[in-house]
Amino acid sequence: MEAACTKSFPPFLDYKTEKYVLTKNRKIGVFHRLLQLGVLCYIVGWVFIVKKGYQESDNDPHISVITKMKGSSVTKDFREFQERLWDVADFVKPSQGENVLFLVTKFISTPGQVLGVCPESPTILDGRCSEDIDCTEGEPVISGNGIKTGKCNATHFTCEIYGWCPVENPDLIRKIPLTEAENFTLLIKNDVYFRKFNFSGSNTKKTLNGTYFKTCKYDPVSSPYCPIFKISEMVTKAEHSFTELSLLGGVVGIDIMWNCDLDHSESACKPQYSFRLQDRNNNFRTATYYWNGENREYRDLLKLYGIRFEISVAGEARKFGLIPTAISLGTGCAFLGAITLLCDLILLYMDTKANFYWDCKYEEAKPPKRKKEATEPNPLDDMNMH
Repeated sequence: MEAACTKSFPPFLDYKTEKYVLTKNRKIGVFHRLLQLGVLCYIVGWVFIVKKGYQESDNDPHISVITKMKGSSVTKDFREFQERLWDVADFVKPSQGENVLFLVTKFISTPGQVLGVCPESPTILDGRCSEDIDCTEGEPVISGNGIKTGKCNATHFTCEIYGWCPVENPDLIRKIPLTEAENFTLLIKNDVYFRKFNFSGSNTKKTLNGTYFKTCKYDPVSSPYCPIFKISEMVTKAEHSFTELSLLGGVVGIDIMWNCDLDHSESACKPQYSFRLQDRNNNFRTATYYWNGENREYRDLLKLYGIRFEISVAGEARKFGLIPTAISLGTGCAFLGAITLLCDLILLYMDTKANFYWDCKYEEAKPPKRKKEATEPNPLDDMNMH
């Protein structure tokens, strides 16, 4: 009967339970305690103190950015050679403040252009020629200013084109710098809203003083809530020279970072600004069209060089939460359990007395066999005997 029971229950159905063995092995004991200490330092120091693993976070804030440039500059007018005033409508593109804006620092002017036939600029490689055969009629000049007419200009050795004449020639036309641009100021008004915690923040100071924003300048210590920056200081913080950057233009990135610990005072939630140079060359062309007394259309072409400011905003708000706290504590307990498993593996497979520890840790427990019950005497049998 016993044999039948044994065969009917395969070994994988055996139940295994833990057996605790106190092992007098100092090396494994010291190693075990050091690992436990390391895990505790990691959980307390790194997870809870540094990474604040007891907090839940919101890293997708709703963002609003408004910019406004202020300043003015005076130059000699490129058409009448008189003084001309440049204000924000002239040197800031686009005129309405957004998170991307272009500050003009220099321009090349080609005034009084009119539609007609004229030689292409010698700076255009595809426009150069030695004879008419080099200028295929009706073919556009690659990176040029018009359509080829089929004739080669013998004076300039360039193809004659149909386009706005005279064409732009940087070697002949004056380059006018707007040197006062480095003293201009840029206002960056930024608001963020963390929906998860119903918290909103702003980089502007809440004050009833109407003159505060007319006189303040941003300083991380004395004026952290003044959103007004000087152009030259931003370029300097981007580790570049404004004078050099204003010649060929460039792109400056402005990063605004919000790190808000809402377990502390909300007033401690301040934006952090950083500036970086993204590119060294930046220019584009624009034109102003008008008609003369004979009702003929003209235009003034400007090639504008300047600094493009690109503003990006990111942020993260944190606050105590039961779920992340439980997850962090559970992770710590799992690590402590893994340490015990690791020490067991070393003890049972790598130690010189592994066989001894194996016999002590694992023991096969079998239930005791039941003894046959003694047969009680039958009274009828005794009567028969007599």
